[in-house]
Amino acid sequence: MAFRIYTIPIGDDGRAAEDLNAFLRRVRVLSVQKALLPDGSAWTFCIDYADQDAGVRHAAQRERPGKVDYREVLSSEDFAVYARLRAQRKATAEAQGVPVYALLSNEQLAAIARTRPQSLADLRAIDGIGEAKATSYGAGILACVNAVDEVP
Repeated sequence: MAFRIYTIPIGDDGRAAEDLNAFLRRVRVLSVQKALLPDGSAWTFCIDYADQDAGVRHAAQRERPGKVDYREVLSSEDFAVYARLRAQRKATAEAQGVPVYALLSNEQLAAIARTRPQSLADLRAIDGIGEAKATSYGAGILACVNAVDEVP
């Protein structure tokens, strides 16, 4: 366990805050204490941390399986459906102001591209797609799948 103290002036141009953020990305934070200096000129942060290089890793930064290249995994026809679904997911997420992964994962999009569901029931059969997602996004997904299938 180690400690580091940062002082961020109230009128910081962003450099001190970026230094703090860069440090926080490198370590596993155990606790943070912050205080405004009595004269109101700066914030101080006391960071209690475990260095990741010492073998302790933050859960959000654990090793992830290799990234899948769906262009290599899917057939060219399935990839065309997948690409269309990704574009639709992105547009929907932007319109709703949510991250794309909140709608459907890449793995779910690939499963849709492979199975080409024709009904909401077919869509709900895909792992991770329940009634709520099928109701909210199903019509658009099915239209997207069918539109791609119609391409010669």
